[in-house]
Amino acid sequence: MHHAPRQETAEKQAVTASGGTADTMMMAHRFHLLIEIANFTELRRLLGCVRSDLLAGLAADRVARAMPLASIAVIGRTQISCCFRDNMAADIDHRVARIEEAFGRPLVLDDQAVTLTLTFGGASAPSANVDDVALVEQAEAALAEARTAYRAITHAVAPRNHGDTLRLARELDAAIDNDELVLHYQPKVHVRRQEITSAEALVRWRHPTRGLIMPNDFIPVAEECQLIDRMTLWTIRRAIADQRDLAARGHDMRLFINIAGQLLADTAFVREACDLVGGSDAKLGFEITETSVIRDPASAIANLQIFADFGITIAIDDYGAGLSSLAYLKQLPARELKIDKLFVTQLTSSNRDPLIVRSTIDLAHALEMEVVAEGVETHAALALLTVMGCDMVQGFLISRPVVLESFVQYLDEGRHRIPGPDPLAAFSGLAAVRRQA
Repeated sequence: MHHAPRQETAEKQAVTASGGTADTMMMAHRFHLLIEIANFTELRRLLGCVRSDLLAGLAADRVARAMPLASIAVIGRTQISCCFRDNMAADIDHRVARIEEAFGRPLVLDDQAVTLTLTFGGASAPSANVDDVALVEQAEAALAEARTAYRAITHAVAPRNHGDTLRLARELDAAIDNDELVLHYQPKVHVRRQEITSAEALVRWRHPTRGLIMPNDFIPVAEECQLIDRMTLWTIRRAIADQRDLAARGHDMRLFINIAGQLLADTAFVREACDLVGGSDAKLGFEITETSVIRDPASAIANLQIFADFGITIAIDDYGAGLSSLAYLKQLPARELKIDKLFVTQLTSSNRDPLIVRSTIDLAHALEMEVVAEGVETHAALALLTVMGCDMVQGFLISRPVVLESFVQYLDEGRHRIPGPDPLAAFSGLAAVRRQA
């Protein structure tokens, strides 16, 4: 019996069952269910290699709570095996539904909410004459079919309910007025000077009843419902106050704010942002993506020059993730270029990514820009970036994003200077491993 993949949800499944007579349907059955994290590639880019490798284990724990009598095992970075017995072959559908329900709420990894999209492939056979090898092969075949169906519908997730969007937008509008938003700061370390020279401000929403809401859940709503300008102006005001606070405590550094693409053509926003920055002595930077410039190049480049004239440092964010264009790159008044973390997290596991990163560093230096590598999570990656001449690094190896008070404590204690594995020694070890291979 074969069930076609479900089309109405993000979780896809294909299940096969051996047997089918009335007698065999009532006798004890063995089930082998394979569960795959279908959106693992997207999550790896969001979380980085180190944290994304924790997902299968966390998912297995949740499956075990939903299926307490089953045998659960992690069988790879993306797959979980679930084996159990039941009297009805059709009960596998009920078990899958139970697991789907368990994953109706996101996983929380550090301070980040992560939603998993699951693909299921399963098989069953009467316990009296089960062939374990054949059962596993049938489950794998079912998973392959479900995976193909998942690709065919191009990750068709149900669109966000319009009513939910408007309700969230109204709550966000009030949250801006009520100071429910908070900034977390992630430092950038200058590799050669071993100093924290700046930090990126990342907005979070502490909802009074829902708890911490992550940017992926509310920034798209802010953009869609024309709240992104108010939210960004709030961020600028908060960053100005925090930058003054840091300077007063002996940590005078530049704070960078992310600017959405649609704001680069908004003259009212540009004017108000310049009034805020011009009326303060705070050191700020704006991070923008190349794709935001491509929307309206003339307006974007002109307004970025206005920001630069006000003393705001312009950084190009996520370089390499979109349609990188040298034609725009040479026109932007940017002083920093941030290499997309997708290239950095795969730096030591790919043959091509190191070439891309090295050529990007050389290009940025030729254009008189400093280079920031995002997503640095391992000493081996840091070692390679150091040898390549990267100027600054940012990522979980240094620090996760933290609230201002924790950031000040981190700076006071000089935690980024705590000795770890020698980057150059790590690089030498990596090179030796490659030679042996």
